[in-house]
Amino acid sequence: MSDLHQTPLHALHLSLGAKMVPFAGYDMPVQYPMGVLQEHQHTRTKAGLFDVSHMGQVRVTGADYTSAAAALERLIPVDILDLAENRQRYGFFTNAAGGIRDDLMLANRGDHAFIVVNAACKADDIAYMQAELTDVSVTEITDRALLALQGPAAEAVLSTLDPRAADMRFMDVATLTLAGAECWVSRSGYTGEDGYEISVPADEAVALAEALLAHDDVAPIGLGARDSLRLEAGLCLYGHDIDAGTNPAEAALGWAIQKVRRAGGARAGGFVGAEVILPALSEGVARKRVGLLPQGRAPMREGVPLFASEDAATPVGTITSGGFGPTVGAPVAMGYLPTDLSATGTTVWGELRGKRLPLTVAAMPFTPANFKR
Repeated sequence: MSDLHQTPLHALHLSLGAKMVPFAGYDMPVQYPMGVLQEHQHTRTKAGLFDVSHMGQVRVTGADYTSAAAALERLIPVDILDLAENRQRYGFFTNAAGGIRDDLMLANRGDHAFIVVNAACKADDIAYMQAELTDVSVTEITDRALLALQGPAAEAVLSTLDPRAADMRFMDVATLTLAGAECWVSRSGYTGEDGYEISVPADEAVALAEALLAHDDVAPIGLGARDSLRLEAGLCLYGHDIDAGTNPAEAALGWAIQKVRRAGGARAGGFVGAEVILPALSEGVARKRVGLLPQGRAPMREGVPLFASEDAATPVGTITSGGFGPTVGAPVAMGYLPTDLSATGTTVWGELRGKRLPLTVAAMPFTPANFKR
């Protein structure tokens, strides 16, 4: 385990009784003594604190925000130039084949763009940006931790440390003073709940985490519940539900590509893979990411093959994420199916331990989102 990186909160996790596992090159908490099920439910009803410091924090700086945004639009097919100051947007890097290199969050911080990328991809993402965007400065931020406070009590809790937290809307970004630390805060997260992601100086991260955990409504949450929460919310996990071979149109992520970057838009195309992605958005695709509800109590997990009928010889799709949904009270999954089998209410069959069991195509999210609009 000595070759694994540690986040600034590593010792705190151990003191809280966390079970640690290797994840994306880091020693990370998968659960605490409360257990995954109760951690999930606590986040849905109160507030959970997540350590996401393993993710990559990147600053892209040009002569001004406009120059940084224009450069980034060559690699990311979303409207970055028109993003208002102190607002954040979901996006992704694409490749020449029209696939997704990684997904990310990007914020307009006035004089630069601030990007958060996935832990497993961050070294490649940063090297890619530095190689391709020679007209701007791309710098990894290595002296800050990243926390996520998620759940319906998140606003009330964070407002005790800085009342300005309550004024933020979904996808707003602000600099707040939390437990004496200057923090870069976005009102966003990965659970489907209201909440915040907080970039804090590494040497002040433990004090902030302890201040948040001192609140009766806050509990530490590990990777296990993080996964079940995002699955219920219908959110993709890179390397599972989306990857370098997934067109954004197939992944039902077309909403993230604004009209200005699409065919006929003022800045149509101009990004890597545009000649593949734009036709897919306008003409349709052969397969789609869908929500799935296994009938019965047995969860169907990643890799389960999907069939059009109980006795079909050849699979037509596969599950990319699946498990038990504690809030739903039943198994939930997502995966890819041919477009003609992707309509809500369609029955398909999954093969589990040699037995074919039915699943119903369902709308996502599986539990309503609670973002503060």
